[in-house]
Amino acid sequence: MYQLYGHQNSGAAAIEAALELCEIPYRFIDVESSSQAALALEKLNPLKQIPTLQLPDGSVLTESAAILIHLGLTFPESNLLPDNPADRDQAIRGLAYIVSNCYTAIGIIDYPERWLAEADESSRQNLIAGARARLHWSWEVFADQFSGELYLGDETPGALDVLAAVISRWSGSREHLRAARPGFYVWLERIDRHPTLAPVFARHWPA
Repeated sequence: MYQLYGHQNSGAAAIEAALELCEIPYRFIDVESSSQAALALEKLNPLKQIPTLQLPDGSVLTESAAILIHLGLTFPESNLLPDNPADRDQAIRGLAYIVSNCYTAIGIIDYPERWLAEADESSRQNLIAGARARLHWSWEVFADQFSGELYLGDETPGALDVLAAVISRWSGSREHLRAARPGFYVWLERIDRHPTLAPVFARHWPA
C-alpha cells in the first residue's frame, strides 16, 4: 500500500487527489498528528519535506512533480498523464513549471529567513513582497501558456490540473487570478468541484 506523508493545507493534497484518481488504496499519515509520524518522515526524507510518498515496495519518492509523473506512468488508466506523447510532454513541462516557479516562490514567502544572511524585519518584508509579486506574475504566465493543456469539464482531471488547483490556493494567488485571469480562475474552481477531488480538498481546506 502507498503511504503518503503530509498534513492539512499542504502540497500533499495534490498527491492525495492523484491517488484518488488512480483508485488505489493508500494511507495518509499526518506528520503533525504525532512525534512518531514526524520521526518516521525524517527517516524517509531527511529534509522532512512533504509530500513524501512511500511505495508498496518500501522505496521512497519525494518532489510533487516526480510523484505525479510516477503515478501517471504506473497507472495509465487514471489519465493523470495524456496518452499522446506530445501532450504528455507539455503536461510534464507544466508540472515542472509550477514546481520551479510557483512552489519555489511560496517557499520563499513562507520562510524568507532561509534566503537571507541577516534576516532583519525590513529585509524579510522586502523579500516576501518581491516573491509574492513574482509568484502572481508566474501564475499569469502559466494561465497564458498552458490553457490548452487543461481539464475542460467533460473528462478526467490530470496531474497538471490537480497540482495547479492545489498550489494556486496559497499566498493570495487565487484572489490575484480572479482579477488578472478570470477565465483561468473559473477553471480552477471547476477543478475544485470535481466529484473525486472535492472531498480531498474539503479535508485540507474545510469551509
